[in-house]
Amino acid sequence: MIKLLYPLLLVTLAQVISYLQLQGSSKFPILKGSYWVLAIVSIPIGFLLVKYTELINAYFGATWQGRLIGQGVGVITFSVMSWIIFREPVTVKTGICITLSLIIILINIYWK
Repeated sequence: MIKLLYPLLLVTLAQVISYLQLQGSSKFPILKGSYWVLAIVSIPIGFLLVKYTELINAYFGATWQGRLIGQGVGVITFSVMSWIIFREPVTVKTGICITLSLIIILINIYWK
C-alpha cells in the first residue's frame, strides 16, 4: 500500500499545478497573457503524469485503475482548489461529485 502513496502524491501535485496553469490567470493578473510561461509549465506536469502512469500501472498491472483514480483525484483537487482560491462554495452537486470521486478511487484501490 505504501507503493501507492507516491503515485497518488505525483498525480495530486500534477493536478494542483495544472489547476494553477489553467485557472490561475483568472485570479492572478501576472499570469494574464503569459502564454509561453503557461506552456512551459506543461513540461513538469507532463513529467509528473507520465511518472504517475508508469508507477500506477506497475502497481495494478493494468491501465484502467490509474485512469479512474487520476480522474477522481482531479475532481477532488479541482473542487478544493476552487474553494481555496476562488472561494466557490461546495454545493450539494459538487459535494455529490466529490463523494462519487472518492468512491471511485476507493473501489479501484480496494476491489481486487
